[in-house]
Amino acid sequence: MREKKKAVYGGQAIVEGVMFGGRKHTVSAIRRNNGEIEYYKEPLQTNTSLQKLNKIPFVRGIVAIIQASINGSKHLNFSSERYEVSPDDDEKIAIEKANQKNTIATYLGISVLAVLSFLIGKVIFTLVPVLLASTLKSFFSTDFEQVIVESIIKLLLLLTYIYLVSLTPFIKRVFQYHGAEHKVINAFENNLPLTVENVQSQSRLHYRCGSSFILFTVVVGMFIYFLVPTNPLWLRIIDRLLLIPVVLGIAFEVLQFTNLLRNIPVLKWLGYPGLWLQLLTTKEPSDDQVEVSIASFNYLLSLEKNHDEEILEFLKNNQLQS
Repeated sequence: MREKKKAVYGGQAIVEGVMFGGRKHTVSAIRRNNGEIEYYKEPLQTNTSLQKLNKIPFVRGIVAIIQASINGSKHLNFSSERYEVSPDDDEKIAIEKANQKNTIATYLGISVLAVLSFLIGKVIFTLVPVLLASTLKSFFSTDFEQVIVESIIKLLLLLTYIYLVSLTPFIKRVFQYHGAEHKVINAFENNLPLTVENVQSQSRLHYRCGSSFILFTVVVGMFIYFLVPTNPLWLRIIDRLLLIPVVLGIAFEVLQFTNLLRNIPVLKWLGYPGLWLQLLTTKEPSDDQVEVSIASFNYLLSLEKNHDEEILEFLKNNQLQS
């Protein structure tokens, strides 16, 4: 009898909370300024065309990025609007929202803005190293040398940017929630009851993390750029822009591949560079942050349980061991 494939869940840190996504829903839990936990949910829209694209290697990565940007923007918008609002103002805000018209155009605008923000960031992150590397042609003149220098500059820019933003108190808390998200996923995948103690015992690093994906785009991009010329500069810029979808698609497959190898001795080292980057993008969370992450994931499981017998079994075992 064929073994049933284990459900895969992912998430992201948001302002004072954590978002998780399942097969049918995305949910968030945030800590309000009065200490209470508030929830937000969005059903995942079923699209036959997207479901077909999600099964095509290299293409599915692009689809996943777009979907993650759109879904993530909704939850980020919710968390940024709610976490600092006084509970005393909830009734007033609810009345104001009831008088507003939430049109399809509004939601479409948020989705388009999220995708554009990602693309603009990716374009800048791709072209700046190209321009900087081109200024060093008198020292590194061959195509091979230029690609190496360009990749090193890109990696240094990435690490410097992440390190500098991690120094701000606001981003540090976001990175702590990022760690809390990973810990909950690790606890779930290790079939542990989701208690604060069990979750805190887990690693804050995870093979499927988007941070690892970003690093893999640098490595994959370097090998792909070896195949195209670096002269003239205008052609190099066009090549880099046109190859963005290719780099993203291959990097996504590399991420999935390293996740499959994470329990295999020696081969699991292929995913270690991505884990090392997560030492910057995650921080050890406090117990109250882990509590929020657990609440968010449990809420997701409660919504998804009607679609997955595996979740029912996990929840049953969780109750027995609590």
